[in-house]
Amino acid sequence: MTIADISLVDWSRAQFALTAIYHWLFVPLTLGLSFIMAIMESAYVITKNEEWKKITKFWMGLFAINFAIGAATGIILEFEFGTNWSNYSWIVGDIFGAPLAIEGIMAFFLESTFIALMFFGWNKVGKKTHLLSTWLVAIGSTLSAWWILVANAWMDNPVGMEFNPETARCEMVHFWEIALSPFAIHKFFHTITSAYLVTALFVVGVSSWYLIKKRHESFAKKSILVGAVFGFVATMLVIISGDTSTYQVAHKQPIKLAALEGLYVGKTKAPIIALGILRKNIPISDTVNHFVFKMEMPGMLSKLGFRDKNAFVPGIYDLVYGNQYQGIEPVLKRMERGTIALIALNRYKEAKKDADTTEMRLALSDFKTNFPDLGYAYFDKPEDVVPNIPITFYSFHLMVGLGFYFVLLLFVILFFLWRKTLIRRKLILWLAVFTIPLGYIASELGWVVAEVGRQPWAIQNILPVSKATSHINVSNVQITFILFAVLFTILLITNVKILLKQIKNGPKE
Repeated sequence: MTIADISLVDWSRAQFALTAIYHWLFVPLTLGLSFIMAIMESAYVITKNEEWKKITKFWMGLFAINFAIGAATGIILEFEFGTNWSNYSWIVGDIFGAPLAIEGIMAFFLESTFIALMFFGWNKVGKKTHLLSTWLVAIGSTLSAWWILVANAWMDNPVGMEFNPETARCEMVHFWEIALSPFAIHKFFHTITSAYLVTALFVVGVSSWYLIKKRHESFAKKSILVGAVFGFVATMLVIISGDTSTYQVAHKQPIKLAALEGLYVGKTKAPIIALGILRKNIPISDTVNHFVFKMEMPGMLSKLGFRDKNAFVPGIYDLVYGNQYQGIEPVLKRMERGTIALIALNRYKEAKKDADTTEMRLALSDFKTNFPDLGYAYFDKPEDVVPNIPITFYSFHLMVGLGFYFVLLLFVILFFLWRKTLIRRKLILWLAVFTIPLGYIASELGWVVAEVGRQPWAIQNILPVSKATSHINVSNVQITFILFAVLFTILLITNVKILLKQIKNGPKE
């Protein structure tokens, strides 16, 4: 790989990461507010209390601002598959494109159709009809997330497909195996519940500000009640789905699990690192202690990953260089088989040109035998399969630490709500306000863990990121990166200013 190629890959990754990070700043609030609005409007229809209608319409206004900008950044994100990642789109487009197309045709149109009725249908349709439209918007936004996360999960666990040597493309053979793979299901629930948590913290934080300012107190208390209960339930689901996701990662992406916990050398009764600092610039081939200091929870990683506290969890050293006692092959062997598969594919193409059916059959047999390791043929050395360990490790632990803080905060808020003394707890209210950005940070860190931990793969074991880019001039990517950075920053600032203005104005009396 040339220096220019590396530069193109890095800039393409940077541009996609930039777009995804900005996009995800808008998505969680859209997903969560849609359900919170539906819950609040249900309270209005059931109780016939007009205050619930006022509360619903206020949060609906904030939802509208966020939804519009989120949709714009999402469209750009999908376009980048064609502009910057055309090799990826060519090889896996038959599979990856299907859930994205369904998301656009079914979920997006369901959401968009009823969103107009939700916004403009007040006093024009019956209460129950309007409530139905609000719930359908919430369901539509969730379906959008489902199909997008199915596509993303398939990159981590490519099931339900076969590689066609005639076209050099992955082709779908079992749609429902892709759509309902355990990896996709667990990723969906973990992502969607984390988005609900971000929204709950937003609702609670904004409402707490009203209590601090002694404005709209009845509105704020009701909003905090809905938000805190919604958020506390979401945190429990985040913990459960995080546990099941860890189990999937342990079996499908063991090197990501090792990077998450800084486990360099495998062990039985593997611990979770509750707190730790990694040493700098120590090669993975060095089996000395890689931590400056650490606080461990013995056996917990074995328990989470394999449901057995005595289970052996392979470390990065084992997964790269092999462990014959645990039956773990070194990456070098997989690189050899990948090279055989790549050579066999070229043999097959040449034999087809020459109409040599015997050689075609032999080459195809060699290819199919070694295809599971095809992607390893593109690496120069075994260490290339290791993701960025410090970024993955610190992002994961900061995300988890923030998660436990959110649980504690929401529990305390619910306790003081029950005691009817929350309005006097200024410290708790201010903590709720300043926790709003922390929710977004934790959510973004989750995606950093997922995507950086998956490197160097675009498609696990099949296609490295280095071979997924488009053949374009790196300067084109650099220019669009700068343009997108400026545009997205302007959109974000605009979004925040409008939200702050709406919040400052408060609900209409």
